[in-house]
Amino acid sequence: MCYRKTKMSQKRRSQSWTELKQAGNEFFKTGQYGEAASIYSQAIKEVEKSGKKNPEDLSILYSNRAASYLKDGNCWECVKDCTVSLDLVPFGIKPLLRRAAAYEALERYRLAYVDYKTALQIDCNIPAAHDGTSRMTKCLTEVDGLSWREKLPLIPTVPMAIKEKLSLATSQQTKQHNGTRENEKSVPGEDSIKKALTLKKEGNAQVKKGEYKKAIEKYTQSLKHNSSEITTYTNRALCYLSLKMYKEAVQDCGEALRLDSANIKALYRRAQAHKELNDYKACIEDLNSLLKVEPKNTAGQNLLLEVQKKK
Repeated sequence: MCYRKTKMSQKRRSQSWTELKQAGNEFFKTGQYGEAASIYSQAIKEVEKSGKKNPEDLSILYSNRAASYLKDGNCWECVKDCTVSLDLVPFGIKPLLRRAAAYEALERYRLAYVDYKTALQIDCNIPAAHDGTSRMTKCLTEVDGLSWREKLPLIPTVPMAIKEKLSLATSQQTKQHNGTRENEKSVPGEDSIKKALTLKKEGNAQVKKGEYKKAIEKYTQSLKHNSSEITTYTNRALCYLSLKMYKEAVQDCGEALRLDSANIKALYRRAQAHKELNDYKACIEDLNSLLKVEPKNTAGQNLLLEVQKKK
């Protein structure tokens, strides 16, 4: 048995870092996380010895080893490797999510929240990041009360160039994995995002004048340029509420909540629309969700009392 292990070890030492990485991936897939971490370590050494230290290659290897550590419950080592990975290639989604999960397991909820929110800046359609953000919001509200946001570390702003590059890469990976979909939304470019923001501001100006129909037109145009802007949906929902177009308001709030399941404005405005549609059950569900995120939200509490009397 010892001879066999020695022979396997010698074989691995003669492998290239790419072969070692592949071997590590195979061990990871079969649940042999300790072995996978060991082989990723060898791969890292091989890259460093080669003198061709490609930051992207090393970043992936550290991120992969971090995943092995996380699965093995070695959360601090996972955090360390993810941090190295992110130093090599800033704002990588996988190391951000893995570090967030490790921080969460270590009950470092503020740091976990920051990583989950940073990941959502890059790609707002990551279910794990949305779920993680919701969990951390609940935990932090329980621990720190309503002022929990004031105690957060600074959430880094992802530069637009990096955001576009990483979002595009993630989008392409998703297409390869799930097959190309004709109706899949493309990642907006910098020009589209700027145009969307300008149109949203024009819509906001119309709202201040009470011109809700004109505001809706501006918001609708804005969403054609960037369909991932949450506040545009919640702003248009407000206009629909003002015009008594309650079903449309419900739909827009639903889109906002798909992007951020803990969005207070979307939950409250959808609850308002449900109330006007006499759907008191759905209204109460939204208000209960809202109050889990912000237990002392006065508007939510008052509307809930009002609806409960009618039910």
